[in-house]
Amino acid sequence: MSAEFPVARPRRLRRTSALRRMVAGTRLHPADLILPMFVKEGITEPNPVGSMPGVFQHTRDSLRKAALEAAEAGVGGLILFGIPAVKDARGSAADDPDGILQVALREVSSEVGDAIVVMADTCLDEFTDNGHCGILTDSGDVDNDLTLERYASIAVAQARAGSQVVAPSGMMDGQVGAIRAALDADGFAGVPILAYSAKYASAFYGPFRDAAECAPQFGDRSTHQQDPAGPLEEALREVRLDLAEGADAVMVKPALAYLDVIRRFRDEVDVPVAAYQVSGEYAMIEAAAANGWVDRERMIMESLVSIKRAGADLILTYWATEVARRL
Repeated sequence: MSAEFPVARPRRLRRTSALRRMVAGTRLHPADLILPMFVKEGITEPNPVGSMPGVFQHTRDSLRKAALEAAEAGVGGLILFGIPAVKDARGSAADDPDGILQVALREVSSEVGDAIVVMADTCLDEFTDNGHCGILTDSGDVDNDLTLERYASIAVAQARAGSQVVAPSGMMDGQVGAIRAALDADGFAGVPILAYSAKYASAFYGPFRDAAECAPQFGDRSTHQQDPAGPLEEALREVRLDLAEGADAVMVKPALAYLDVIRRFRDEVDVPVAAYQVSGEYAMIEAAAANGWVDRERMIMESLVSIKRAGADLILTYWATEVARRL
């Protein structure tokens, strides 16, 4: 039986900061955080991303420096996105051993690979001239099964370049199984797959497409990414399929608008659950803070705590280094 007021006074445990810290039920740790980073071929200075203040398209040199800073702050992982100088319909640069992403993976892994987990986004949209996530048919649709062949080749190229985790984000049916089979056949049975299991066709991705230069030239991604209004059971089906195909960890993207999905994933699965605090979530807080409308640091921390409280073990966030230092 619980006591009632006036015997019960929940405020007693909130009286001081030390008390609140001692009984906190949700705790962030730097190792929980994963920093998304962009590297662009052919630039000589880092390019600021206008819609994401504080985020850059990196040169190879500035990428290594930023990766080292993240590692020194205790950040758990990095996930790299590459922007090639030349794009084509099949995204040839995506699995080119000398392509920008593979070169960056080798260099960053050499620089910080013992101190931080180096991951790679495994998709085609940054590499295709049409901005879509896969190989297109003559009618302009994404060919699921042809795209799986490309994803398998890309994952192997990333593993050879030193990626410690591959993260397929294209939401193709069967992508985890195709990648797992390819990695195993090439001697990379030990490389884990972080599956984007519930990736929604979200308006929150807008600034990312500036950073990664991957906006679709026509149409959208609603035929493969999940409908924001779709049934929760669809997300659960997706995650079960990914686990059956060999996923080692799973992800929900975006985070803040899908806290219910994160909670259900955490309740349903026995592998690590990641959530991606995407570019639109980042940009909203930065823009509001720049206008003096919100307390920036408190809002960043509150948003991350809400994601953690919903059940995420890992959080991809552009504030990873800053927050890790603060923690």
